[in-house]
Amino acid sequence: MFITFEGIDGSGKSTQARLLAEALGAAGHSVVRTREPGGSPGAEEIRALVLQGDPERWSAETEILLFTAARRDHLERTITPALAAGNVVVCDRFADSTRMYQGLSRGDLRAQVDALHRLMIGREPDLTFLIDIDPAVGLSRAKGRQGHEERFEDMGLGMQTQMRAGFLALAKEFAPRFRVIDGARPAEVVAAEVRALATAALEARGQ
Repeated sequence: MFITFEGIDGSGKSTQARLLAEALGAAGHSVVRTREPGGSPGAEEIRALVLQGDPERWSAETEILLFTAARRDHLERTITPALAAGNVVVCDRFADSTRMYQGLSRGDLRAQVDALHRLMIGREPDLTFLIDIDPAVGLSRAKGRQGHEERFEDMGLGMQTQMRAGFLALAKEFAPRFRVIDGARPAEVVAAEVRALATAALEARGQ
C-alpha cells in the first residue's frame, strides 16, 4: 500500500509520516518511509537544487521538469521495488505537491503538471493524508526550523494561504483517496487519528 502525506510548509506532515511508519512497523507491517523531493540518490541531488537558494532561482516550468525527474528516479529505485516486495510505503509528499506548488501557486500550469505525470509517473497513492493547518501558524513553524531548505517558505504567507486552499480543493477532486486531518491539535492526537484510518484502510485490503 502506498500512503502519502501532504500539506503546507510547517503543517507537521513530516512528523506524522514518521509516526505512522513507526506505528505500522510496531504492528508488524514491513514499512519503507521515504520523502519527496528525494528518496533515491539521484532524487536527493535534485532536492538540493530545488529547495535551496533564491526564491526566483528557477521558473515554475523548470521546477516541474526537475520535480518530475526526481519523482521518476524515486519511483524506479525506491517506491516500485518496495511495493513489489510487499512493503507499505509511507512518503512525505508526492505528485500532489507538484500540482500545488508548481501547477497552481506559481502559475496556471496544472495541465502541464498532469500531462507530465501521466507520461512519466503514471500512478497515484492508495491513501493520502492532508494535514491541514492555518497558513500563518504553518509558516511560523517552518521558518522557526532555521534550516537550509527554505526556498518555498521564503515566498511568504500569500503563497502558503493559496496553497492551503489549493490542497483542500485537491482533496475534493481526489476524494476517494484523501483524508483531511486537523493538524492544529497535539501531534499525538493527530497521530492517533491517522493511525486508525491507515489501519482500517490496510485491513480493508486484507493486509
